[in-house]
Amino acid sequence: MENLRALIREVPDFPKPGILFYDITTAVKDPQGMALMADALEEAAAETRADLVTGMESRGFLFGPLLATRLGSGFVLMRKPGKLPAATASVGYGLEYGTDSLEVHVDAIQPGQRVLIVDDLLATGGTAAAAVELVEKLGGEVAGLLFVIELDFLNGRKKLAGYPVKSLLHYDS
Repeated sequence: MENLRALIREVPDFPKPGILFYDITTAVKDPQGMALMADALEEAAAETRADLVTGMESRGFLFGPLLATRLGSGFVLMRKPGKLPAATASVGYGLEYGTDSLEVHVDAIQPGQRVLIVDDLLATGGTAAAAVELVEKLGGEVAGLLFVIELDFLNGRKKLAGYPVKSLLHYDS
């Protein structure tokens, strides 16, 4: 994983002063970096027996379909409000700087389906917890949560207590 860590750019003071942003765009543009992430995500997800993979807008859309293809699962989009054309279910959640919500088509997840939630980053856990709530609201079972990067110092994993969580890379500060 150190090869992957070396491909992730650190951008100080983004999106606001005092924040160190871990930018995966430098890793996904690198063919070996993308392959390394795909292989590591597939290995981490192998035991989930997921029927579906879901990813949150927008970076979850990079890894979710790739992983779903490798696992032989379908992919479900979780989007910001007003972006999906058919009937939706939604869940609101708090952010460090306000509130937001996620939506999914009401027929995207069937009761009893095992759903793997995938995203690029676990920070405070608000978005991931909303994704869990949305999966369960539609009767799905959370098979696990999988992230490329986890910012351990923000304790987002606490909001996901009781669910299997895996991250490829951990940052302590």
